[in-house]
Amino acid sequence: MEYRRLGASGLRVPALSFGCGTFGGSGPLFGAWGNSDAAEARRLVDICLDAGVNLFDTADVYSAGASEEVLGQAIKGRRGEVLISTKTGLPMGDGPAEWGTSSARLVTSVDGALRRLGTDYIDLLQLHAFDASTPVEEVLSTLDRLVNAGKVRYVGVSNFAGWQIMKSLAAADRHGWPRYVANQVYYSLVGRDYEWDLMPLGLDQGVGAMVWSPLGWGRLTGKIRRGAPLPEKSRLHETAAFGPPVDDERLYRVVDALEAIAGETGKTVPQIALNWLLSRPTVSSVIIGARNEEQLRQNLGAVGWSLTAEQIAVLDAASVTDASYPHFPYFRQEGFARLNPPAV
Repeated sequence: MEYRRLGASGLRVPALSFGCGTFGGSGPLFGAWGNSDAAEARRLVDICLDAGVNLFDTADVYSAGASEEVLGQAIKGRRGEVLISTKTGLPMGDGPAEWGTSSARLVTSVDGALRRLGTDYIDLLQLHAFDASTPVEEVLSTLDRLVNAGKVRYVGVSNFAGWQIMKSLAAADRHGWPRYVANQVYYSLVGRDYEWDLMPLGLDQGVGAMVWSPLGWGRLTGKIRRGAPLPEKSRLHETAAFGPPVDDERLYRVVDALEAIAGETGKTVPQIALNWLLSRPTVSSVIIGARNEEQLRQNLGAVGWSLTAEQIAVLDAASVTDASYPHFPYFRQEGFARLNPPAV
């Protein structure tokens, strides 16, 4: 397994990490991904550790806390071997104190996560979404206290806009509070919006990307092909409405390219899609999920080899989309291009 620095921090994380959203299996949305119990989760953790994957990502909202509980049981007795990343900020209930990242909510959320995980510290705490109702100074000063108390070691964000990250980083620098070192983002061959603003920000500010849904919300698993109907038992029938939309023709164009390269390399479609992400700037770790051992072992096959420059170019061309203002081609020509070279 390859290990990379998480952004500009000194924390080294595996190129592939494991997403524990399939642990628990309760709740209307964040519990619909799987139902691994403690015994199944422990087996998946065993396979990950054998392969060098020691970072496990979860969130308080996954299965209403059950994901953290199951992960805690699965790593019991080997806390020193693993890195735990969890997230907070999304609603856990309808009450006024059950959502957001106010000081009170953050302290309560971290204590709850520590209890469910069965540990006394979190390696990486990420804010699951930006809370516009709470001043960034309140958020960051609270994170500073949690770090100084030893309950949290590194902090990051997820699903933030670029200006929200920069506003927070400026406040952190001004007051000497911990900087965000990770940005958990949606990024895939059928979802490259990350490249326009958040990737250049990550390069400039030392914020590493942890990629969620690297297979485009299940669209790049190899089950969807041009001219073939979606399998009746596919989870996409239930979850497609929650994922970022993808134009059908663009999806099929990407899948065609993936299948062609799969034929050349002997790798699977998802392995190629994951390996492409690992070649991108700022990507510190790609979060893979699995509901069973077979899926996990297949995804683990995405490392230990590299696509050629020509194969990467084919995938780039198949997945490219028109940029929005101010990134569209007119502003990438002549003097503008010299002032703002592309990140990729």
